[in-house]
Amino acid sequence: MADSAVPILQMKNVGKTYSQNGRAIEALRGANLTVRKGEFICLIGASGCGKSTLLRMAAGFEKATQGEALMWGMPIEGPGPSRGMVFQDYGLFPWLSVRDNIGFGPKSRGRPAAEVRETAEKFIELVGLQRFADVYPHQLSGGMKQRVAIARVLANDADMVLMDEPFGALDAMTRERLQDELVQIWSQTGLTVLFVTHAIEEAIFLADRVVVMSPGPGRIDSEYTIDLPRPRDVVSPEFNEWRRVLSSQLHSDHSRKAA
Repeated sequence: MADSAVPILQMKNVGKTYSQNGRAIEALRGANLTVRKGEFICLIGASGCGKSTLLRMAAGFEKATQGEALMWGMPIEGPGPSRGMVFQDYGLFPWLSVRDNIGFGPKSRGRPAAEVRETAEKFIELVGLQRFADVYPHQLSGGMKQRVAIARVLANDADMVLMDEPFGALDAMTRERLQDELVQIWSQTGLTVLFVTHAIEEAIFLADRVVVMSPGPGRIDSEYTIDLPRPRDVVSPEFNEWRRVLSSQLHSDHSRKAA
């Protein structure tokens, strides 16, 4: 069992350099981030600031060229079921039904058929897709597909969910509804979430803590603890003050980069 005193995720002075046409491109430099179990953290920043690179390191899809990426104090050597990834493009298996997509992880780990079905039903109910359990991804709306993607990660018994702008392709009303639902799922399950977004309002609505990244090369610039009670009112003066603070920080970063 994991030691609760140890952070679930630690990035220690991590950097990433790519080779492109014989040139070294430094995408990320000296990033330090600690995530504790049960936290909901949003990474925000302009395109090219290294948000997705940092997330992919946490997932084990990328290796740091400097520093350490640790899960429960141990080096992250590659992808694993303890870290589930949710992408903007859903990543569902088109040949599997909703039930079978959600049950894919437990089934692939050799769990008994009855347990796989029970697990799938549990998370189908959690995301409110009972009437759609036997349909296929092409028959679902974008919002429903993203619910399936989230349920599939949860059914795989992930300790942590890594989300890369998962609601970016959705219309405004669906996006708001899924934000509400994600907060409810997070509060019910005690999940740990690291969520990449470029939308300031989304970050304030969702996060315990907002981490601001700046480009050139990408680095963590500042962190803010969002002390607003939940559920959060997006038109309250307090919410708008946080919007002003974070917007000012991002514009300041952009101005420094441009200079």
